[in-house]
Amino acid sequence: MSLLVVGLSHRSAPVSVLERAALSADAQAKLLQDTLAAEPAAEAAVLATCNRIELYADVDKFHAGVAELSTLLAQHSGVSLEELTPYLYVHYEDRAVHHLFSVACGLDSMVVGEGQILGQIKDALARSQELHTAGKLLNDLFQQALRVGKRAHSETGIDRAGQSLVTFGLEQLAVREPVESWAKGKRALVIGAGSMSSLAAATLARAGVEEVVVANRTLERAERLAEILGGPGGTGVSARAVPMDAVADELTRADVAVSCTGATGLVLTADAVTTAVAGRTPTAGSRVESPAEKAVRPVAAGDEDCPFDLSAPGGFSVAGEDAVAGMDAATLEQHAAWVDNAPAERRESGPQAEAGAIAALATAASVAGRVPELRRPKPSAGAARTAVLALLDLAMPRDIDAAVHRIDGVRLVDIESLAEASADAPMADDVEQVRGIVSDEVAAFGAAQRAAHITPTVVALRTMAADVVASEMTRLEGRLPGLEDKQRAEITQTVRRVVDKLLHAPTVRVKQLASEPGGAGYADALRTLFDLDPQTVAAVSRADHLNNENDDPNRGRA
Repeated sequence: MSLLVVGLSHRSAPVSVLERAALSADAQAKLLQDTLAAEPAAEAAVLATCNRIELYADVDKFHAGVAELSTLLAQHSGVSLEELTPYLYVHYEDRAVHHLFSVACGLDSMVVGEGQILGQIKDALARSQELHTAGKLLNDLFQQALRVGKRAHSETGIDRAGQSLVTFGLEQLAVREPVESWAKGKRALVIGAGSMSSLAAATLARAGVEEVVVANRTLERAERLAEILGGPGGTGVSARAVPMDAVADELTRADVAVSCTGATGLVLTADAVTTAVAGRTPTAGSRVESPAEKAVRPVAAGDEDCPFDLSAPGGFSVAGEDAVAGMDAATLEQHAAWVDNAPAERRESGPQAEAGAIAALATAASVAGRVPELRRPKPSAGAARTAVLALLDLAMPRDIDAAVHRIDGVRLVDIESLAEASADAPMADDVEQVRGIVSDEVAAFGAAQRAAHITPTVVALRTMAADVVASEMTRLEGRLPGLEDKQRAEITQTVRRVVDKLLHAPTVRVKQLASEPGGAGYADALRTLFDLDPQTVAAVSRADHLNNENDDPNRGRA
């Protein structure tokens, strides 16, 4: 087995990089085809979700495989290889199996324990099967990953450790209030009709919203989802479908909107959201002044004229808080100058101790041009309760302009803020139990793959033995032509029993040894000891693969 995975996720890369590297369905298909055309890869599969992009392949050379897969990811994502490389991770053989099994169980998810990843793994396998890029290894791997994920959810309480991104996102919108209480009586707009949007619509309906409006580029899909929600056996909520060009109008009446589409550009701009909330309250729709804008005010000697808001406990911080969000190099240098010119009484306390850090950060910012907005201001519970429009953006790349969080009366939760919130989410005790399941399943999968690797050699050995028996019986018939049929049959059976007994212990034992780590060399030893023709072994392997496909045309289908 030469399984290799190269990828990036919310654990290795900032959301801004993940957003730019997101792959459309067409890009994924082209990536699979190009990977298979590359020399080191024999099979390929892509797992692309809102917070991860991973390319799996069966390769014959590790270093060449890593270089090729990394280059292909960069080419198809549109992010240069130089920029992408620091965020890429690589797993090989058993570590790659362990990684996918952990992903399937929700251990590597943004929200630990969420089960939606199983559907995404299933889709990745189906896509590879349709494009004929998944062979025996990846079929076995992804199907086993699905079984391991289902086992983790059925045998442990991992479901208690986390939820889907939809549920988690709604909890962030509701802040300290139960989602059911927060959602009751609200009018919801769901943009998109895919799996994530459908889950959002159903979750909102069960939470008690008064109405769900579904907008989609293909109106028929929106109508089908609305019919499922409001029809017999559905949630019973009032649901209707609208075309995408009606979104702006529907947004003016919505209390909450969830967007998750495959669009490459923004679906909701800041101007559209401003128009939608204007007039709902005296200040709704007005723009909240950002720390960056406050920073350009004239610098004076007093604390009140500091270009940053120092009122928060602990004062100014360069670690991604309000004051540094979106700051450019010039602004940071302005603050450093303010610190350097501070009177003696102000130097005794305050942010002057951070002048060196500020100067260093300014130098770094001069290279990139701007300090990344690592952490946005966390609104208070009171601000969340007074929001007239709550927005949940689950798309990657984003559907909703990030600037809307500066609009008064609007609360935005997106992938970036979910990643920050989930970092502090509690881990359930069941996580350790799931990790044990993953370890056991990885060992079992590896043993099965290694045992399967030696099977063609064992079959070739037994075929050679059968040919020897047949040849010797032909020779015996030539020397003793007067043998009766009964005598010939008895002699043939006796010789076969002798051969079978001689081969039984070695073949059973070699399968056991081959299933252990480092057991791959036993197949080579067997071929050498019995002088087996490598072409014969390869022919047995090909015949076994064809027989499996002919026996079950749908083998490996997700």
